[in-house]
Formats: sequence, C-alpha cells, structure tokens
Amino acid sequence: MSAHPSAPNPFKQPKAVWAVAFACVISFMGIGLVDPILPSLSSQLHATPSQVSLLFTSYLVVTAVAMLVTGFVSSRIGAKRTLVAGLVLIVLFSAAAGASGSIDGIVGFRAGWGLGNALFIATSLAVIVGSASGGFAGAIILYETALGIGIAIGPLLGGELGGISWRGPFFGVSALMAIALIATIVLVQPTPTPTRRASIADPIKALRHRGLLTMGLTALCYNWGFFTVLGYAPFPMDLGTHELGYVFTGWGLLVAFFSVFGAPWLQARLGIARSLYLNLALFALDILVIGLFTDSKTTLIVAVIVAGAFIGINNTITTQAVMTVAPVERPVASASYGFVRFIGGGLAPYAAGKIAEHSGVHLPFYIGAAAVALGIGVLATGHSLLAEAERVQAAEAAGHTPAEERRETLEKQALAEEFGSAG
Repeated sequence: MSAHPSAPNPFKQPKAVWAVAFACVISFMGIGLVDPILPSLSSQLHATPSQVSLLFTSYLVVTAVAMLVTGFVSSRIGAKRTLVAGLVLIVLFSAAAGASGSIDGIVGFRAGWGLGNALFIATSLAVIVGSASGGFAGAIILYETALGIGIAIGPLLGGELGGISWRGPFFGVSALMAIALIATIVLVQPTPTPTRRASIADPIKALRHRGLLTMGLTALCYNWGFFTVLGYAPFPMDLGTHELGYVFTGWGLLVAFFSVFGAPWLQARLGIARSLYLNLALFALDILVIGLFTDSKTTLIVAVIVAGAFIGINNTITTQAVMTVAPVERPVASASYGFVRFIGGGLAPYAAGKIAEHSGVHLPFYIGAAAVALGIGVLATGHSLLAEAERVQAAEAAGHTPAEERRETLEKQALAEEFGSAG
C-alpha cells in the first residue's frame, strides 16, 4: 500500500476553529473528570460498582440516541446555536449532578448531560472540519488533540477536586463549561441556517452505506474495550482519588501525544488499513494483559496508561477514515457514526460491573479484549473501502482531487451500493 504524504500542519487554523477546539478540551475533560471519584462514589453513596458505572452508561447511551437528532436541530437553528444549546445543557446538568444526594439522581442528571454532549460533540466536529484552513487531516488531528488534552487534564483536576469532595468534579465541569460557553458565544461567528433541513431519519438512512456501517460497528467493538478499561479499571486498582487522577492523567497524555504524532507517523508508513489492524490487535492484547494480571497493581496501572497510546492512534485514523468514506454530509456522518459507537461505550461499563459481581474481576477485561479483536474482523470486511479512503486522502493532500469530485464519486458509489450493483 502506498505511503501517505506528510500530514498538514494542524495548528494553522482560523479563530473559530480554535474557539471550538478550546470548548472541546473543556467538554472532553468531563469524561475523565469523574473517573478518579468512582470508587469514592461507590463507598460514600453505598452503591455497587455496576450502579456507579451507570454514570457512564446513562451519559453515553443518551449521547448515542441524541446523536440522531443533532442534524435535525442544527439544520434548523444553525451550528453556533446548536453548540451553545449543548453547552448550556452541560452546564446546568453537571451542576445539578453535583447538587444531587443519591446515585440515582446523579445517573439521571448525567443523562441530561449526555443530551447536551451529543448536541455539542456532533456539531463541534462538523464546525472544525468545515472551518479548517490547515487541511482536513489537520482539522481531525486538532480535534483529537483537544480530546486527548481534555481527557488528560480531566482526571488530574478530578483527582484534586474529588479529594475535597465527590461533588467537586461535577461543579468543576459546570464552571469550566460556562467558560467554554462564553468563549463560543464571543469567538465563534454566527453560522447561517443550512438551506436543506435534515430529517431525524437521515443518520439511520446513512447507515445503509456499507462504509459508514462498517466503521461504526468497528468503533462499537473498539469502544466496548475502551470503556471497559475507562469505566471499570479504577475499581480493581484500589487507589486513592488523587492517585487515580495521576494514573488517568498519564493515560490521557498518551492519548493526546499519539493522536497528534503517533497516528500520522504510523499511517504514513503502513496506510489506513494496516495501521488500524495493527493498532486494534495491540489494544486487544493490552486489555488481555489487564485481564490476566488484574491482581497485580503495578501491571494493571502500566497497562491502563499504555492503553492511551492505542486509543489516541485509533481515534485519529478512524475519524479521518469515517469522514472520507461516508457518502453523506459530514454532520450526518458524524451523527451516524457517533450513534453506533457510543452505544458500545455506554453499555460496556455497566456490563463490566455486573459481570464482575457474578464472575470475578478478570472476565470483563477478557470480554473487552475479545470485542476489540472482533472489531478487526468487522473492519476487514470493508478493506476495499479503506483503500479507497487512503487514495482519496492522498490525492486531496497532494491537491489533485477537488472536494466536489470526491463527494460526487462517493455519492455515485453509495447509490450503486444501495441498488445492489456495487462491487
């Protein structure tokens, strides 16, 4: 497979992209911010690990389902208003979770938080990609960098605030997202309402296209492993709130570093398909090590931190591939892809807790490793689509293929596929 040209500089972007990227950093901090307090919540609120893991499940499952309406909303009120609406919901529901006195209340408010998260995430990716001047690949790298930095800083801040009170991280998210809300209102220019109003059914219809469905199902399998590690590994570590914050900060730093530097380097040498196959295989092995050596605190900590490298590589390469192979508008592609992948991420932590309660702490990680390995098989069914995505990205980077020609070609392929005539 031919090598890619060097990735465009992801830091040559207009003001609007930087404003949204900053808001993304704060938004993604909300994922890792609660991780260090999971055992503390379990102890202080007298909840089982599976009950506490519902903080992830309610948040991500609602995020997944709400992804289906993001295009419907943004096509009627515009991207900026959709971003603002999502940020307002996050501010309100994260503060309400901090003020809650029961695990059920926190889980419920996290669901509302997930609705705001869906409006923000799907729209922010589309705004960054649509406004980027440093190249499509560079915009994706910038987005994934924001994800990595947010995930890296989140546990550190969560550990410090959680050391004071378990309520601290929730109020911390609310305050930080209020800053992001102000930055978005002030720095992002108003966006016109799209001429075409999207239907709620558009993201579901988009999944009829084999490339988007294949990438989504691969991401579902991958996210099952990812969120098994993120949502359940804190319990067998048996560390204090501050120590858990440090562990997941190291993990998040690797996510950020390998999103920006590791993914482009690996893709340039191996191409999209082989990079993803290798990365998913190594990630599956890493989760297997966690499962085999769960009783070894040192091995568990090291393996969890190392997992950040595989997550960073996978996030960047997969997101680029999805946006390239999808023969639909990018906001619709983002919503479809997010719907499928967040289902896996949402169900995995709760399932891990339940399985551990009945079958021990090792089995959830064995299942997580098997899910990621299954993702390799799913991805292999779309190998030709990955090759096409690589050719398109290489041509665009070299300035040989106009965006309109690429979109027309993919739409023709999708039409042929829909009527059964595609190879």
